Amino acid sequence: MCYSCHCVTDENPCEPCKTTAKDKEETHGPNNMNAAGQAGRQPEPHLNITSNVVRDHGRSWGWMVSGIICVNILILGSALVSGSAYSKVNISTVDHQIFLIILLLLTIIWMVSYVVFTARKENAIDYKDAHAGPVWLRGGLVLFGILSIIMDIFKIASYVGYLHCDSAVKVAFPVVQLVFIIVQTYYLWVHSKDCVQVQKNITRCGLMLTLSTNLVLWMTAVTDESLHQTMVPDIDTSENSSKIQGRSFYIEKAGYGDDKCKCSHSSCSVFKEAYYYLYPFNIEYSLFASAMAYVMWKNVGRVADEHGHHGSKFRFKDALIGPLLGVLLVIAGLTTFIVYEMEMRKKDIDEEHKDKIVMMHFVVNIVIITLMSVVTVVGSVVYRLDHREHMSEKNPTRSLDVGLLVGASMGQIVISYFTIVAMVGTGAKGHLNGLNLAWGILMVIQLGLQNFFIIEGLHREPFHEVHPITVMANPYTSKEGSDFDIKPIPVHQHVERPNRLSWKRRVLKEVCAFLLLGNVILWIMPAFGARPQFDHSTESDFYQFHMWAAVVNIGLPFGIFYRMHSVAGLFEVFLNS
Repeated sequence: MCYSCHCVTDENPCEPCKTTAKDKEETHGPNNMNAAGQAGRQPEPHLNITSNVVRDHGRSWGWMVSGIICVNILILGSALVSGSAYSKVNISTVDHQIFLIILLLLTIIWMVSYVVFTARKENAIDYKDAHAGPVWLRGGLVLFGILSIIMDIFKIASYVGYLHCDSAVKVAFPVVQLVFIIVQTYYLWVHSKDCVQVQKNITRCGLMLTLSTNLVLWMTAVTDESLHQTMVPDIDTSENSSKIQGRSFYIEKAGYGDDKCKCSHSSCSVFKEAYYYLYPFNIEYSLFASAMAYVMWKNVGRVADEHGHHGSKFRFKDALIGPLLGVLLVIAGLTTFIVYEMEMRKKDIDEEHKDKIVMMHFVVNIVIITLMSVVTVVGSVVYRLDHREHMSEKNPTRSLDVGLLVGASMGQIVISYFTIVAMVGTGAKGHLNGLNLAWGILMVIQLGLQNFFIIEGLHREPFHEVHPITVMANPYTSKEGSDFDIKPIPVHQHVERPNRLSWKRRVLKEVCAFLLLGNVILWIMPAFGARPQFDHSTESDFYQFHMWAAVVNIGLPFGIFYRMHSVAGLFEVFLNS
């Protein structure tokens, strides 16, 4: 009997228990449920209740402890990140980096122990979540990881030049982070689908440590990038309109000792400029890793479904107009963005020319989001015309996708509403303010429409086209005493043919492809330095600079992540259409 073993409380049924349960299921099928004897069935309710209580108690304990770990690390990390960002606070960059090095080393040790010991235990990973860690997500993680490694190499090359007069911690941190990225990328590529069944509480705590470490790294990168791009008022001049570029302000403040500390080689400035252009990829890497670690945490102890995704393949011939128009949109956006950046970086730019460049940026963005809004409406109408069922199964990956999509869009929505209030409050005088107001309103509309389109697409079952075909009935049927009737009788049946595209499927694929490329260019522009919120001074004058800078620097990173997450969601909707 399996009642005497300890597999029930360990949540890992032994082979005798599995065999007994299987035999019992075969013996007492659905038609024989009521025929079973009472004596043989009395112990089972008590056993099931005890098992469920033990399981729920263990899961609640693991979730509580891992949650406490996550909250404490995030709060401590937030205090150190925000404190080290201001020169008046007595928290140095070295103090913050020591904390990060400790976090990274602890996470590396846990991931290595998981790969070497936990994952190799018997019955450790009996189930895989087919929805978790799709290949495009893991591919994006590898791509961003490689670019983050290049960023760390540039940092090391730059910081080495200051070793003679600055702390060695600033070299040690990118070295440890480089090792962390390599180990974590391998770990998530191989084990992102795992539903761990052993050492559950330790695994939950380790995954929360991984999640917290990535979020603290994300906060650090976002803070560095925000200070790097923010236009800071020049307090040494009497004119309020005079500003200095945040890039030079940050490099003076950040980091390499005082002005007397000079680089020992001539390439320091080149490496400094280079690795700042790789920050957006490092930011996205941390967010990708955080999302995958969260799904693994939710899957600990989960008995996942055996079936996976429907067979969906990416084929270029499925869509033509959408990708073509999207590529033209990306080219136009990149061209104007390069002109915008080159002109805004000029130190001798006059206010009139500056306003024209900002106006060009506003016009291009308004055109992009207007086209995206119209196309999204078309896709939403097609949704109302098709009759695909909504997915009934629930999985952590889908819930996380929807939560991140809606939550991240709030960052850009907050900035847009602050802009709308500022423009209306000042009367929206002039063409520049009018365009800024229109951009804010259209951005809110576009985000709402796109969220609806993506969420609806993620929750729909994949397309299965239904076509009538003609099948000939058996001609050799006759009644007794009559002649054979050899006339074939056509019979109509419905057969699913998922590979043939209908007009609804093609329209949805065209819409997804266009929106995907539109989100790519809307990610590129703010991720690589476009800050019209500071180049146009109405909002900073209305709210005062420090309040407006806080709104932008907190909301914009979420808006940038939203665009990248929308690309991922649209790609999945494209495959399911």
